[in-house]
Amino acid sequence: MAETIYDVAIIGGGPAGYTAAIRAGQYGLKVALIEKDKALGGTCLLVGCIPTKALLFNAEVYDHLKHAKDYGIDGLSEGSLNWKTILDRKNSIVTRHTKGLDFLMRKNKVTVVPGFGKLTGPAKDGVHSIEVTPQDAEKGKATTVKAKNVVLATGSNARLLPGLEASDRVMTNIEILSMASIPKSLVIIGAGAVGVEFGSIFKSFGSDITIIEYLPRLVPAEDEEVSKELARAFRKRGIDTNVGAKVEKVETTKDGVKVTFTGSDGKQVVKEAEKVLVAVGRAPRTEGIGLDKTKVAVDRGFIKVNEYMQTDEAGIYAIGDIVAGMPQLAHAGSMAGLVAVAKIAGKYARPIKRERIPGCTYTEPQIGSVGLTEAKAREKGLEIKVGKFPFVGNSKATIVDSHDGFVKVIADAKYGEILGVHIIGPQATELIAEAVTAMELEATVEDMMWTIHAHPTLSEAMLDGFSSVEGMAINV
Repeated sequence: MAETIYDVAIIGGGPAGYTAAIRAGQYGLKVALIEKDKALGGTCLLVGCIPTKALLFNAEVYDHLKHAKDYGIDGLSEGSLNWKTILDRKNSIVTRHTKGLDFLMRKNKVTVVPGFGKLTGPAKDGVHSIEVTPQDAEKGKATTVKAKNVVLATGSNARLLPGLEASDRVMTNIEILSMASIPKSLVIIGAGAVGVEFGSIFKSFGSDITIIEYLPRLVPAEDEEVSKELARAFRKRGIDTNVGAKVEKVETTKDGVKVTFTGSDGKQVVKEAEKVLVAVGRAPRTEGIGLDKTKVAVDRGFIKVNEYMQTDEAGIYAIGDIVAGMPQLAHAGSMAGLVAVAKIAGKYARPIKRERIPGCTYTEPQIGSVGLTEAKAREKGLEIKVGKFPFVGNSKATIVDSHDGFVKVIADAKYGEILGVHIIGPQATELIAEAVTAMELEATVEDMMWTIHAHPTLSEAMLDGFSSVEGMAINV
């Protein structure tokens, strides 16, 4: 029987990898998807985006129920949280979607190969060989998958501070999603998206939250005004935030953990809590996959690619969290997968434009952003106009009892090109899609000012946001 030679073999079954596999199957390519875990989905589906957002929905519902009387709902006694049920629901959502991925693989004729994939060197006669070690090495021998093209999509791991190891007290995103109970107190190290999201969740669930961030502000990648608004909202919610603070040590105690840090004023602070979450970023998972046997260029573990996700080794592509210079976002990785397999299939492929990748943070209030911040635009020496519309002027925001925050638009002063949009407020993670679409289609502020938005909707805040660039917002 002739040996199977795939058109493309993808190493890694997270959002980048499985999206690439599905699209390759749609193109009619013969596809192998190699995955080391027992289920497809990667960090995002199994221990990241999806389970976290499931908990955030629980937190949102619980917050609404706390104010049931304000909404004319009487007769509800003091609510209590059933953590087991919350976890069961979260797990059922994950299971449902992993099964969905299994179905999509069959539908698109993708061969799923369980095991750890490793490159063995350059292609020979145009064919790459990938060594696949079984998930349980004791129960089987390594096999070889052969393919004309290889897409690396191995993902990332949570970083830990030097000297720390993950445990039931010192946690990463993995351990915190399977705790036995809701902690009475939680210290979070890192105020990026992961840190502030978990802080928001567990504050809603009743935990005492302390956030420690080394940089001068929360969500430091966002526009500075967004960071200030989130800090204000968190203070109002009773979340203790410490920015410009350096963690000196983390120790386990009889009852929990003790975190020692130096505040922005230079004074040392000791904070004791039941648990600590380390959310200081993610490291590319590129060790041990055979890069040293190829010409693939690496920068601090991240893989360098061109605009079509091609590495310096012919026939090898890289997508997702392992790519140098790309944000570690599931949707960025998925689009990179579409670009890579389109190039492999000889189809039209449009390279990703970094400034048009939206970022979303699912705190309360939510954050959605795309493009240049005001500071970045000014650093580039651009002549800009800035508009800002507060949600307090939006009737739907008042109806849903969430009128904190604003829509901020950065535009070119001469031609009205939209350079960036930054939203903090109700459903910001949904509203940002309009801004991405507008920028992708090269709409101007004037175009958006003449685009009818339904009333009453939160999206009307986008209309007023664009109009505010010209000082012509209606509802403020």
